[in-house]
Amino acid sequence: MKAFLEITMKVAPENRPNAGEVYSKYRQPFLSDIPGAKSKELLLRDEDVQVLHGFDSKKNAEDYLSSHLFQEDVVSALKPYLIDDPDIRIYECI
Repeated sequence: MKAFLEITMKVAPENRPNAGEVYSKYRQPFLSDIPGAKSKELLLRDEDVQVLHGFDSKKNAEDYLSSHLFQEDVVSALKPYLIDDPDIRIYECI
C-alpha cells in the first residue's frame, strides 16, 4: 500500500453498533468499486472509532473523499451517530 486514509469519529457507546453496521454494509462496495482500494479496517477505542482505509496511491485516497459512495452513502448513514465532525487524515507511505 502507498497511502492510508484515517477517519476518526466520536460515536456515543450506545450508537457504536449502528456505526459498525454502516462499516459492514459499505466495506465490500468500497473494496470492489473504489479505484485503488486495498483494505478497510474498523478500529475501536474507548474514546473514538477509526476507520483505516488502505490505497495504492495518495490520489486515490483523496478521490475517494469526493466519491458518491463516501459522500452520499457513508456520510449520510453515519451522520446521525456522530457527536462531532470526523477527523480525516491521509498518510503517504514511504
